[in-house]
Amino acid sequence: MDISLRPLRREDAHAIVAAEDDATVRFLSGGRSTVQGTEEYVDRLHREASEGRSKRAFGIWADGTCVGTVDYDPQVTDGLEPGDVNIAYGVAPWIRGRGVAVRAVELVCGIIAERGVGRRVAIRASAENPASRRVAEKAGFVFSHEMRSATDVDETGQPEMFRVFVLRL
Repeated sequence: MDISLRPLRREDAHAIVAAEDDATVRFLSGGRSTVQGTEEYVDRLHREASEGRSKRAFGIWADGTCVGTVDYDPQVTDGLEPGDVNIAYGVAPWIRGRGVAVRAVELVCGIIAERGVGRRVAIRASAENPASRRVAEKAGFVFSHEMRSATDVDETGQPEMFRVFVLRL
């Protein structure tokens, strides 16, 4: 399977919304997405990039089909050390378990290293999301610590408990 990343575009909105399920909402987006809302999100990312903000998002493409997203954000500091770059990702349920998320994480790590964005990459995996922890481990990340978030909440409104995995660039 050919896996690649492309900077997120408005045209990807339909595929991104179609790839969303309850797990995506719970662990990534925090709410049901709409095509219009996703297009507005892409526009905001492009606007913020032109203003010098550093978050970047990519569509994950498997054999020519957009099957999810991956982003990096060095401005996320909750539970991370200075110089860490947070990575977040989500793939469509019909393609999970086939190495797509692992390969997307590897590819985005290469982009981060090439651009000199940080010294380490970090994945903050919910303690309730063993699949995300497996992706981190398969991509070569090592467990760093567990932390209660100061910014993210779970579905009950309580601070999210994260297991943080890191990879030195």
